[in-house]
Amino acid sequence: MELDERKKKILHAIIRNYQETGEPVGSRTISKYSDLQLSSATIRNEMSDLEEMGLIVQPHTSAGRIPTDKGYRLYVDHMLEEAKKEQDSEKQLPQARDFLIERMDRMELVLQQMAKLLAANTNYTSMISAPRYNRNKVKFIQLSRVEVQKLLAVIVVEGNIIKNSMFDVDEPLSDEDILSLNLMLNTNLNGLTIEEINLGIIAKLKAQAGTHTEIVGKVLDAVADAIRTDEDDLQIYTSGATNIFKYPELSDSGKAQEIIQVFEEKKQLTNLLTDKLNEDGKQGIQVYIGNETPVQSMKDCSVVTATYDLGDGLQGTIGIVGPKRMDYEKVVATLQTVMGQLDTMFKKEE
Repeated sequence: MELDERKKKILHAIIRNYQETGEPVGSRTISKYSDLQLSSATIRNEMSDLEEMGLIVQPHTSAGRIPTDKGYRLYVDHMLEEAKKEQDSEKQLPQARDFLIERMDRMELVLQQMAKLLAANTNYTSMISAPRYNRNKVKFIQLSRVEVQKLLAVIVVEGNIIKNSMFDVDEPLSDEDILSLNLMLNTNLNGLTIEEINLGIIAKLKAQAGTHTEIVGKVLDAVADAIRTDEDDLQIYTSGATNIFKYPELSDSGKAQEIIQVFEEKKQLTNLLTDKLNEDGKQGIQVYIGNETPVQSMKDCSVVTATYDLGDGLQGTIGIVGPKRMDYEKVVATLQTVMGQLDTMFKKEE
């Protein structure tokens, strides 16, 4: 949707005022903006147009206007475009540079402290998922004999993560058989993700295996298990959940309790953050406003997420949850900074 410059300025002024006060914004308030230099009557006409376009709404008769989800979306899209143009790579969170350059033995401590820093800096609720391998690839497979009719499959996936799987075979295998199976499996599977191991490749492997098709099937099951991420084990670090009580529109009617419950149980957060990682081509900053938010109890919130990348497919997600009138510019700038610093910190430590 294209707006002329005057309507755009008025919409932005309404949103900025509502962000600061949480109260409906009237034409007299907007007229005080020195850069607009418009009369209250002119502003009222423009606000009526914005209301017809579905960008603002009047919650009560004789009250001012507040932004709709559609209005926020237009505002945020424009802000993200500007942020890409003006991003300053030298901007730092208070204390973040000193914190991040301090080497730590455990990433867990870094992420816990970063969640606290984000919540304190933004005054909203923060969440950070521990990194996981996205689209893992098979690097190496090694079959070896443990007992006469028992094999061990050692599977190495991207990031040098090693998974072992033991299984029985119907008949003893010679050293030549095992060597042949290892060569066939590595030739066909090395460098593939689970999505790329399709029915055609599986049929080809089983055809080449001849009488050993059952063994190939068990190895393929072990490979799928090694690559597959167990979302129940995903660690999520949160901070600032009680910040939502600072915003009346979230603390009323039990809304705050529902949101806090999401952060305590974390299952829905896991779904939100893993869905974010699985969205191909959406590895930058994403803003979910109101009903766009996939978590039902967060429909009165906005969620801003960003993916940090530690290389070789190792990725995690940072998220900020706040009211729909959150300070989007500050949140986006903060996430851009943290995302870049995490990338730089851990890549330099490799």
